[in-house]
Amino acid sequence: MAMWNPWRGCKKISEGCLHCYIHKGDAKRGVDTNLIVKTKDFEKPIERLKNGNYKVKSGIVYTCFSTDFLIEEADEWRNDCWKIIAERQDCTFLFLTKRIDRFIRCIPDDWGDGYENVVVCCTIENQSNADYKLEIFSRLPIKHKCITAQPLLERVDIEKYLDDIELVVVGGESDYNARPLDFSWVLDIRDQCIRKNVSFEFRQLGTNFIKDGKAYRLKTKDLCSQARKADINYSTKKLW
Repeated sequence: MAMWNPWRGCKKISEGCLHCYIHKGDAKRGVDTNLIVKTKDFEKPIERLKNGNYKVKSGIVYTCFSTDFLIEEADEWRNDCWKIIAERQDCTFLFLTKRIDRFIRCIPDDWGDGYENVVVCCTIENQSNADYKLEIFSRLPIKHKCITAQPLLERVDIEKYLDDIELVVVGGESDYNARPLDFSWVLDIRDQCIRKNVSFEFRQLGTNFIKDGKAYRLKTKDLCSQARKADINYSTKKLW
């Protein structure tokens, strides 16, 4: 697994951004998250060792996890990133975006029906957000699509949007003032995925977690491990 952040910085754009971990981390370091700047890792996937091999090994490259690949301020840099992605056909580049409505304006000229080595994850958090974004997402020419409902803020019905989705990831919010995650919402999405034969992953609980009507206050360090212990993931095939 490799991480690639060709730029950093982001701007809050939806309800799910309220307690964003990027903004919280930057605030602790005195960094202005609203400034979007290129990083020293811009060409990281194509940098080579002295023996000529790529420094980044083949496999999944998690892209722009400290920003948004489709953010407006990066428009002038993105074409160079697409060229890097096209060069590294041995890698699968996966990115999340809250700006899926910008996607068609951000693709390279040779995109066609999508790059085989790109996975696009559309993020949602509530029903109105899901209906707006997933209607757009369903019409886009992308080879590999997933949906990330994290933080999930309410029960959502996404079943009608799952026809060409490979994976749905669900998780709660991590923050002292986190909005609650009800386990029944998670199970409901899982049921939708099973009916559509779409892989499902419960990524993390929420700091404020509700199960069977009882509220729990959980530590951040336990959120992911407790989600794994729930043992409710559903896999249809090997992904990417």
